[in-house]
Amino acid sequence: MGVTHRRQLALMLAPYALGLGGLIVVPALVTFALALTDYDLIREPAFVGLDNVRELLDDEVFRIALLNSLVFAAAAVPLRLGAALGLALLLHRRRRGVGVARTAGLLPTVVPDVAYGLLWLWLLNPLYGPLTLFLAQLGPEGRTIWGLPLPQFLTDPNDARAAIVLMSVFTIGEGFLVLLAARQAVPAELYELAAIEDATAWGVFRRLTLPLIAPVLLLLLLRDTILSFQLNFVPALVVTDGGPPLYSTTYLPLFVYREGFEYLRYGYAAAATIVMFALTAAIVAVQWRILR
Repeated sequence: MGVTHRRQLALMLAPYALGLGGLIVVPALVTFALALTDYDLIREPAFVGLDNVRELLDDEVFRIALLNSLVFAAAAVPLRLGAALGLALLLHRRRRGVGVARTAGLLPTVVPDVAYGLLWLWLLNPLYGPLTLFLAQLGPEGRTIWGLPLPQFLTDPNDARAAIVLMSVFTIGEGFLVLLAARQAVPAELYELAAIEDATAWGVFRRLTLPLIAPVLLLLLLRDTILSFQLNFVPALVVTDGGPPLYSTTYLPLFVYREGFEYLRYGYAAAATIVMFALTAAIVAVQWRILR
């Protein structure tokens, strides 16, 4: 490789390197530095070492937010992957109306987060929300078709957590497109051979489709695990406001936001951010070692 070629590659990588440094590396270093201080934007930062981390370990609200985030990730990630995979397999064939269906599957992902949250705030309203009214029509008075009480998405803690997970399941457009491309990249000749051998639909999926798209599924699993610690911020803030009752839908991003921008405890919020990123990295590392 000649010097000129290396110089061209360096020039091509320079914008990316500048963006990486300015948008990721520098903020990360500032966050690490703030995590070691007591800072409120009014007084000078005071170095406190690991006191913020020790306080986090004794903070009951932080422990609740951490548990809520882990439960959300455990529920949302498999559902999101399963929904994206099912939609990709259902819509991979070219037929009439499939373009409209693909657009509908992608649309919730491109809606601004706040607008998406306000839409669900209307859908989940316990008095006139379409979802509640629909469930009420299916069963007897005040109950669902399964005989259970109508869900109270804005007042019951478990129903509120389920609502946040449900909201995340519809924003699978990116994963759907990636899996759709992966499915269409599988050679059609393999499916023709499977048809000649009278393979069942489940057998074709288990022995042919799934192994060939497994690397893509693994990457999406890692990606969604990382995103799961961020996806719930706007829904929890706009739809449930961290409750009900106090803190039942307070997740780590919302905890960081309130500590930093409502209570002006920037050092404490930075320490919580570091813990959140470290936890995410640990979970992703474990997944990688298990599934690679």
